[in-house]
Amino acid sequence: MPDQPIRIGGLFSDTGVTSAIERSMTRATLFAIEQINEAGGIDGRPLELVLRNPDSTPHLYARHLESLIRDEGLQFFFGCYTSSTRKAALPVLERHDALLFYPVFYEGFEYSRNVIYTGATQNHNNVPLAEYMFRHYGTRVLMVGSDYVYPYEANRLMSDLLYERGGTKLGEYYLPLNAGRSEFDKVIEKARQLRPSFIFSMVVGDSMRHLYQAYAEAGLDPQEMPIASLVTSETEIQQMGAALAAGHITAATYFQSVDTPANRHCVAAYQARFGANQVTDMCWDAAYFQVHLFAEALRRAGRERVGDILQALRGLEFEAPQGLVRIDMHNHHSFLFSRIGRVNRMGQFDLLFESRHHLKPDPYVIAPSLDDWSNSMGSDL
Repeated sequence: MPDQPIRIGGLFSDTGVTSAIERSMTRATLFAIEQINEAGGIDGRPLELVLRNPDSTPHLYARHLESLIRDEGLQFFFGCYTSSTRKAALPVLERHDALLFYPVFYEGFEYSRNVIYTGATQNHNNVPLAEYMFRHYGTRVLMVGSDYVYPYEANRLMSDLLYERGGTKLGEYYLPLNAGRSEFDKVIEKARQLRPSFIFSMVVGDSMRHLYQAYAEAGLDPQEMPIASLVTSETEIQQMGAALAAGHITAATYFQSVDTPANRHCVAAYQARFGANQVTDMCWDAAYFQVHLFAEALRRAGRERVGDILQALRGLEFEAPQGLVRIDMHNHHSFLFSRIGRVNRMGQFDLLFESRHHLKPDPYVIAPSLDDWSNSMGSDL
């Protein structure tokens, strides 16, 4: 029927260790759906989001996904956060030929017909962060991360880049997603003793605040030895308090402080809808624009079949808050911007670097070269 809703699934946690960032992605998804529906939907048909709460627990993403496919008849999904949750969902998606839009930076080294990857690959964030940090701070690095696949792979790439530069890895530590403060005290004590050029952090979720608290209470100075991260966003900073994060550095495709008319308008409309205290972040941006890409693919395809949607997505572009993004027709990943920012006292990022244009995704960065990146991709601000 012409006015029958097009129902889509949302796999976003409202509880558990990664719930803060996943709630941000939920709001972004709802915001995009409301915009699409207010503009007439898809040929008069509204989008309707069917949400499930997987409690930040990998096997529950797979269980909810199976239920939404079998019991609700859904075939298009948005969500997951950690790579362990995406990996848990992947066999279900492929078995049922369903399609997931995944809005999170990740380690790469994956392709599935049944996933559209709208977050950063490591050439968008890890490689430029390494180049910036080595140039401005030095090449003695201490690494710490949460105990799952993305931190391991991000640290592996950072190590390759470090050794290419002739640097020294002073240690590599992994802690559970629910690690307590005492475990981070031990890592920061190592940093206090060894005095690295910077700490490379791949700590995610609620325990992130313990790292920054331990750092601050140890009296360390981010001007001399910052924490540099791929995962610390405005949302986690709001959760822990801006004073703890001020002076530290993140690489991302998007910051709320990106100064373009499109971003200013989008952030203003979002805060008018969800509250002036709500911040945006890199995952929010991807969660938002991927719904608009899906909607446009639906309009072009003219029917709700995965194969037709995938064909319509090939090379599709959208003016996202971060800038013009595009789906790579060859690997289901996204052309995205590259940025580096330093946290200020307001919990926002002052930009230190941004690429001149969106960058082609390279999910298989097996042997990256810092020289190749620095010679062709943007410049410091």
